Amino acid sequence: LKMSWFLFYLPLHLLMAACLCHSTKEPISGSQQSFKTNFFNFYHSLILADGKETTVHLLKDIPKRYYFILKEGRALAHFTVTVTPCDVPIEWSILVHKASASILEKAEKGEPYTQEVSTSQKTPSMVSTIFNYKGNSVETYMGMSSYSTLYIIEFLSTERDTHITVYLTTYMIPGHLYPELPMDPRIDVIGVGHTTVTLTWKHSPSVLQHRENIQYCLLVNEKHNYKSLCAAETAIRSSGMKLPPTLALSASPHLLEPQQVIILSNSELSIINKVSSGEVRQICMGTKNTYIVPNLTPSTQYYFDIFVVNLLTNASAAYTGAFARTLEQPELKVKEMKEGKVILVVLDRKTQKFYSLQYQARHKKIQFTLQVCHGQVWVHITKNGRTVASENISGLRYFSLKGKLLDTYLVQLRSTEESNCSVKIQVAPRFHKPLFPLLPESLKIKSFSKLRTCNSVTIAWLGTQKDSKYCVYKKRIEDDQDWMELQSADRCSGPESRHKSEKVLCKYFYDRNLQRAVTTETIKGLDTGTLYLFDVYLFEPPGIPVRYQSKVVKTRKSC
Repeated sequence: LKMSWFLFYLPLHLLMAACLCHSTKEPISGSQQSFKTNFFNFYHSLILADGKETTVHLLKDIPKRYYFILKEGRALAHFTVTVTPCDVPIEWSILVHKASASILEKAEKGEPYTQEVSTSQKTPSMVSTIFNYKGNSVETYMGMSSYSTLYIIEFLSTERDTHITVYLTTYMIPGHLYPELPMDPRIDVIGVGHTTVTLTWKHSPSVLQHRENIQYCLLVNEKHNYKSLCAAETAIRSSGMKLPPTLALSASPHLLEPQQVIILSNSELSIINKVSSGEVRQICMGTKNTYIVPNLTPSTQYYFDIFVVNLLTNASAAYTGAFARTLEQPELKVKEMKEGKVILVVLDRKTQKFYSLQYQARHKKIQFTLQVCHGQVWVHITKNGRTVASENISGLRYFSLKGKLLDTYLVQLRSTEESNCSVKIQVAPRFHKPLFPLLPESLKIKSFSKLRTCNSVTIAWLGTQKDSKYCVYKKRIEDDQDWMELQSADRCSGPESRHKSEKVLCKYFYDRNLQRAVTTETIKGLDTGTLYLFDVYLFEPPGIPVRYQSKVVKTRKSC
């Protein structure tokens, strides 16, 4: 059943005779009797498009009316109206006028109609209200009629000027303009941390049926939840910034305002807006229905809204919003660093998330030296509050930095593993005597499988351009100790912690050509089919010895 658009061509007096509409000074919330008895201002009404979304702008306290007609057919005529408030609550009603068949028939033929409207046509019985709503939620009304009927929809905003969207269809099957919501449209908060919140939600049936044209978009803000994508966009715009056409953000580039940051990674599009009431984030993550919101502020209340968006039509449906408060960040104890002094830090994930050290520069060029003794450590260095280095480290690492006198550096350390970690750290001027020896390009020990025998193995390691001392140690281990020995090895401990019987040899070597700075040693007198742990220590007095990465080698069982 299709809508008739013939009223576009009716003369004004015929429109007034066929349809009645109340005065624009009367609010909807009052008695609908005024609407029925003053039904002569129909020329103030507009025709409502069928099968598409219409944006309607409302002025405060001034009603706006639209109309459409259902034609009589062999079967019942159906229609669906969906109204989405984009800001403040509004009032809207659907009224039906039972226009006589002769009027509709003449109008369809385009014949002029000059007969006076009878008194019976002006009676309230010809006009009735079939639906009335007040609020800011998305509402849908479905109706039907067995005869030709004229419907009038009236909208009113009593708070301030605003706009809404209206979608009308008179087809039996509404189509897929709006994505469907699941039976349970709630967002579940399944995890809360200091800077993250984990969300999950049930899949939209539209995603399962039309995956390539549907995606989920998340809105994060610190103010309140929004009941529609339209309302969210309006709120952000009212803060004084421009937005891309929709939060659906079909990853096409847009010109961003200075207070906007756009991030595209791992098929996720994020836009961060800086507003007076905090940050507003828009994240579109495709069709996955679990998401970890990162980089939040500790001890802050956030509101989360999920919208399922039809990329072809930009129409959307909103899940029921959720909110959560991030955990409070424990107060960090900051330890002052003294120039040239080595500090040993033990990190326990159970009792202390972070360990912080602070240093006020006495030189423009400084160097932080870190040697991880156990496990892996995340290090984050800031200068006057701005990040200058952030990474995971294991082994030995230098950070050479340049700044001004009295710059304040803050070093934060955190274990990345479940077990305890330890790290040595020193800060010193760049020209200061190095804490550690000059290091080769790699601290790995290589073994040669083809040179293994039943009682010997051959190992090799890289050296430097400086003549230095290298000592080799070996330790017999059992088969089930292989991984455990490597895990428990203290990379900060020197040869003094080893038993004298484990020492194999010490030697000096160097080469001006780094490509040739490599040496090999064949370790003899080993047992057949046995695992051995080999370590090499690099010495350069008076600095701290550096231990190469341990190597486990097994002698052959038969030769």
